Amino acid sequence: MLPWTIASPATPTGFSSSPRGRSLLRLLRRPIATLPLPSPRPFSLTGNASFPTPVLRSSPHPSPPEDATTDFVRLLKASSRSVKSLLDAGLLHSVAVKAGLGQDDRVRTGLLRIYCGCGRVDLAGKLFDEIRERDVLAWTLLISGRARAGQYREGLEMFAAMLAEGPLPNRFTLSCVLKCCVGCGGDLGAGKSVHGWVLRNGTEFDVVLLNSVLDFYAKCGAFACTKNLFRTMNEKDAISWNIMIGAYLRQGDIDGSMELFRTSPYQDVSSWNTIISGQMEHGLHAIALQILHTMVDMGPRFNQFTFSTALVIASRLTMLDLGKQLHCQILRTGHAGDVFVRSSLIDMYSKCGDVHASSSVFSGSSEHTDGTVTESISFSAMVAGYVQNGMSEEALELLRDMFQEGVKVDQFTLTSAAAACSDAGILEQGMQVHCCVVKLGHVFDAFLSSAITDMYAKCGSLEDARKAFDDSRVTNVVLWTSIIGSYASHGRAAEAIHLFEQMSEEKIVPNEISFVHVLSACAHAGLVGKGHAYFKSMQEDHGIAPSVEHYTCMVDLLGRAGLLDRAKDFIQEEGISNYPVVWRALLSACRVHSDVEMASWVCEQLVQLEPCESGHYILLSNIHASRRKWEEASELRRMMHEKGVRKRPGQSWIQIRNKVHTFMVGDKSHPEAAEIYSYLESLIGRLKEMGYASRTDLVLHDVEEEQRESILNFHSEKLAVAYGIMSTPKGIPIRVMKNLRVCADCHEAIKYISQATCREIILRDAYRFHRFSNGKCSCGDYW
Repeated sequence: MLPWTIASPATPTGFSSSPRGRSLLRLLRRPIATLPLPSPRPFSLTGNASFPTPVLRSSPHPSPPEDATTDFVRLLKASSRSVKSLLDAGLLHSVAVKAGLGQDDRVRTGLLRIYCGCGRVDLAGKLFDEIRERDVLAWTLLISGRARAGQYREGLEMFAAMLAEGPLPNRFTLSCVLKCCVGCGGDLGAGKSVHGWVLRNGTEFDVVLLNSVLDFYAKCGAFACTKNLFRTMNEKDAISWNIMIGAYLRQGDIDGSMELFRTSPYQDVSSWNTIISGQMEHGLHAIALQILHTMVDMGPRFNQFTFSTALVIASRLTMLDLGKQLHCQILRTGHAGDVFVRSSLIDMYSKCGDVHASSSVFSGSSEHTDGTVTESISFSAMVAGYVQNGMSEEALELLRDMFQEGVKVDQFTLTSAAAACSDAGILEQGMQVHCCVVKLGHVFDAFLSSAITDMYAKCGSLEDARKAFDDSRVTNVVLWTSIIGSYASHGRAAEAIHLFEQMSEEKIVPNEISFVHVLSACAHAGLVGKGHAYFKSMQEDHGIAPSVEHYTCMVDLLGRAGLLDRAKDFIQEEGISNYPVVWRALLSACRVHSDVEMASWVCEQLVQLEPCESGHYILLSNIHASRRKWEEASELRRMMHEKGVRKRPGQSWIQIRNKVHTFMVGDKSHPEAAEIYSYLESLIGRLKEMGYASRTDLVLHDVEEEQRESILNFHSEKLAVAYGIMSTPKGIPIRVMKNLRVCADCHEAIKYISQATCREIILRDAYRFHRFSNGKCSCGDYW
């Protein structure tokens, strides 16, 4: 179980040195009730507005010490970078009220900054409304908070109100407003209005402000405006040149960016970093590596950002040797202590598959337990590294360590933790992670909500996935795509397509993954015409070039409809015959539609493309065995032996009372093996009375019929299902995970088991979900 113990906010260094500071710290240490989520109790600062601050256990504190307001404002400012959870923000808010400081405009502004930093712009807005004399700082903080929260239109509306009734904006205000203009889909008109305001108010010589305008034009893709402003700027600094270089890169003009880089008077380390990062953003990793080599020969010395970028290059190109060389250089130049460099090292080793090295880098730091936000970056990188390498248990164990050591747990770490639960299919731990998300106040993070939704779906609980989606406070295309994919993977095609259409009605633009899911749903529903329409719209209306995933869905769409020749022609005409995944989709269709000749031919294509993949040999062997061609099946086994191809052992697992139980075929290592085998044998006897017959044709060896049946009866998924039924109360759904595709005999048997036991059985194999209920499967016997 994860210990959901949340540390109090870190005290700013040096704050306790004054008597007034110590008096405020004593207030901080008073007991505060836990913040109620997600429906907080109202608390009013002035009697006419509600805030989700904790209910106080003690009576209000007497009047604050003299000058305590100044010290508390300092505390709020110093804490603004470290306080990232709603719980900590509520703690500080409660202290302000208890100390009698809640009516002060400076304190309200400081709390406004804190709430914006937590992403709770709604609460910040209520505080803003209560500030009697709003200065430029209060306006700027809320506009900035709205920009960070993605409320770009509201940020622009606030700026208009500020010009009408508030103080004149400063350079920081205008920078935030320009970010809102970019966020509104590149609102060029609004940005030009800001530029005009700059010119009218005599600040056209402020290079910092003009750089913000220049950056706005560049990010909006207004290349002509960017070039014109850059040309007319009286003063240009290194940032100006770097923005212009980046503008060329955004246009895809690599030669232009390099030419400008060569003529720049500021060829400092930042310029080199910009040109290298720009190549990376365009997927030109090899060119980025060449420029990096040039920088080594003739450029400035690497800084922490250069090392971090170089490590990304090594991870993208899977160049472990390069990563090790960079690691040595990092140690020599004294950058090993930088938390961002260290996290990049962890990420590089993890993505190159050397988890031992990434763990050594992580463990080598002597500062793991300081609990700071920056230190949490290393933890987050290590948790993600474990997940990337399929080490879900280690990832969750490290998350437990973070709580025990008081390290800040941010939304990125929780996203990785949710992915760990998804990969392992462990629902109970996933629910604990979801509890953590709520307790730490991250319910307003759309990407994290998407990860939680996806986790529930992949753990077999579609109902909880939908509830997580419905309960999400914010939505974006990632969250919508997650719930569409959840329904599609569970065979609920009609609901998935409906959600896709609903997303479009909500004016949320689908991305490439959204189309993968809706095409998959069309394939499951047999909607050939609708699938072709989506495929065409994706390219013509949304400008999304088809990826191999989209092509695979189209092959699956045609194959499920029995249009096998059309699917084969599609593969060859689209030039995607070198991708094994499209042939696997066609092979599934051949098996379902009993086209043995084409299935045999497709298997041969797969063996040529992936000669070391055991699954292709097994599938081809199944075909030969089903036709009683024992010599051909034996020849395939001989080929596997000669090529050193080993069959990946199948295993299934089920979680019962927070413990995972794993089974393999014929496995008797479980402590309750005797009871499981006895129950399964009696259960199979009942199934035979209902009409079930073992698929003995799937056994690859030429042995007696009775032996064939014995081999099939104790496959890993049957053992896991039997144990689940034995160990849970009647009516509880059974959720089983398997690392390979479920075999045809187990699929048929589990249909009967669901009917015989009146249980819903949810099986996740390597390709999809199967929801068995009352003798039927959601896949329609197509998988």
